[in-house]
Amino acid sequence: MELVNGRYQIGGVDVMDICALAGMPVYVYDTAIMRRQVERLRSAFPTIPLRIKYACKALNNVAVLKYLRSLGVGLDTVSIQEVDLGLHAGFLPHEIMYTPNCVSMDEIRMAVERGVRINIDNISILEQFGHEFGNTVPVCIRLNPHIMAGGNERISTGHIDSKFGISIYQLRHVQRIVATNKVHVNGLHMHTGSDILDAGVFLQGAEILFDAAATFPDLEFLDFGSGFKVPYKPDDIATDIEELGTQLSKRIEEFNATRSTPIEVWFEPGKFIVSESGTFLAQVNVIKQTTATVFAGVDSGLNHLIRPMLYGSYHHIVNASNPEGTPRIYTVVGYICETDTFGWDRKLHEVREGDVLAFLNAGAYGFTMASNYNSRFRPAEVLVHNGKAHVIRTRETMDDLLRNQVDVEL
Repeated sequence: MELVNGRYQIGGVDVMDICALAGMPVYVYDTAIMRRQVERLRSAFPTIPLRIKYACKALNNVAVLKYLRSLGVGLDTVSIQEVDLGLHAGFLPHEIMYTPNCVSMDEIRMAVERGVRINIDNISILEQFGHEFGNTVPVCIRLNPHIMAGGNERISTGHIDSKFGISIYQLRHVQRIVATNKVHVNGLHMHTGSDILDAGVFLQGAEILFDAAATFPDLEFLDFGSGFKVPYKPDDIATDIEELGTQLSKRIEEFNATRSTPIEVWFEPGKFIVSESGTFLAQVNVIKQTTATVFAGVDSGLNHLIRPMLYGSYHHIVNASNPEGTPRIYTVVGYICETDTFGWDRKLHEVREGDVLAFLNAGAYGFTMASNYNSRFRPAEVLVHNGKAHVIRTRETMDDLLRNQVDVEL
């Protein structure tokens, strides 16, 4: 979001014009930021064979998926429904990686039928998969490297108590299953968590994958997941992608020099690509002053943006209506019948009832985690591309809440 001649713009479009187009609250995404992030990641790894698989759980609107596919990005999915969204958006089956967790073998079979790439993260399913498919369907194996990493315990996925992946200490068991059933393993995968700052975490995980790779001669790729940290606060720090690219590329080149066929390197960024592209706009319903606090209550809540309440996440908030107002301290809250706080003690330009507040870095895990709690409607979504705003999801109505309900007479 950029201040131009006293008015805020997103991708060259006036924020107030977007509000008039779609109403509020509304999620707004700027394709120029998505393109910048994709190009930045590619530029960080110029010397190795790199593939980007966008983690669509971060933001799965079909218009966004189609745009990212136009940039040559593949797809990382975690459910059969995300697989089907990806196919609907035009991704070819081989461009889609399917990495479920704790799903039934029936869902795995559905993914096989669709022809997408399969990633298995537990021994039970690997055994069943081997018995049923043998070497007829290639498979990737997700390993748990037992590395504690990530910005919050709820988004750390590679530690010893995590439900994700097969323990690296169970590798010998995996090898027996693979050999007995003649399973064709074409990839190894790991993902240690989100909001990782230290390139050393990726390098530590890389060494574990390199060691494991020695026992799988038909590998085509190593998938390092993602977890890159993006800046949420104005003075925040982020993962140094360029440093990571330099260090990891060197080790990949050394590893590939030992192999007859070089392996590809895959990353599965979600937040890194779309977080900074997104802005959530909400209108101030009421200014409420108590004996201790001045609340700015908006026409939204944890039903639309749950990250602050779920993870304690910080989203920078800007008064988009009054950029020159006198700075004052507010606690920004929502309209849900729960403790529903977006930010405590925030210094904002004076907030008035009817003003529009902008929540920055809202492109990832915003709308995809939205709900109808309190029977509230989920908001609209807008995509800004080449200076024009497009509504890519309309606001829900009462018909949407009632669509799948069955009215029975008792």
